[in-house]
Amino acid sequence: MKTIKMLIIALVLLAFTDVSAEAKKQSDKVEMPQWEEVNELLPKYSKFTVMDLETGLQFRVQRRAGSNHADVQPLTSKDTAIMKSIYNGKWSWKRRAIIVISENGKIAASMHGMPHGGGALKNDFPGHFCIHFYGSTTHRTNFMDLSHKLMILKSAGKLEKYLEQTDPYDLVNAYIAGIKQQDPYIVSFISLQDLEWKKLLPRIENININRMEVLPAEDVGDQLTLTVPVEINWQIKGKGGRNFTGEILLVRFLGNEQWKVDSIRFLEDNKITVPK
Repeated sequence: MKTIKMLIIALVLLAFTDVSAEAKKQSDKVEMPQWEEVNELLPKYSKFTVMDLETGLQFRVQRRAGSNHADVQPLTSKDTAIMKSIYNGKWSWKRRAIIVISENGKIAASMHGMPHGGGALKNDFPGHFCIHFYGSTTHRTNFMDLSHKLMILKSAGKLEKYLEQTDPYDLVNAYIAGIKQQDPYIVSFISLQDLEWKKLLPRIENININRMEVLPAEDVGDQLTLTVPVEINWQIKGKGGRNFTGEILLVRFLGNEQWKVDSIRFLEDNKITVPK
């Protein structure tokens, strides 16, 4: 009888452990809801935590405004200092993958680090900054900003699948966006070669595609190589601006595989020294 009773207790404890583990797994899950839903979950004046995906640093903010995305401010001077440390002590428009943590759970998001506009809190932060969620747009367009989109996908753990399935031209745009945001994770996943991106990217202050020729999907077919004509503007640290008119070479080994950018050829064509 005693043995049966102990067995029953053990089974109950095991079931409780399984339920607890599943509950923890669900609580750790990062969701990626549409902006319309987030707009309701995090209304004006709501407070929540921002966690930077790369560093794990966290700070508290309050949503103050915004209809196409969330305009937020750090709650205190301490929160401002933490945010600035994420950007290595200098405010920047660079996008970063973040996770928004509130009583409603964890939500994939993207922020930039540049104070602008007005601010109302006593926090040593001169203005507000923007947090984007999936489907939110900038002040100037009715479309998602590509760099914010990539960071949101990164936070949600969906970036690799997106890059594996996207067409070659969107992949080129993502590659250039990854360079622009100085994000080694994005660039290395698209690059054919494994380069020292952490050494290279800080030398590139800015990069933009001015023009890109796009072929219809049926003209790409099952090709294993593709050259994409582009016009690109670079800003190189210590060297200023330069323009490039040429091609980006993409390759794949099977017709249904992800395209990869030949980074060495691209960088050498642009007279960018490849780190050894």
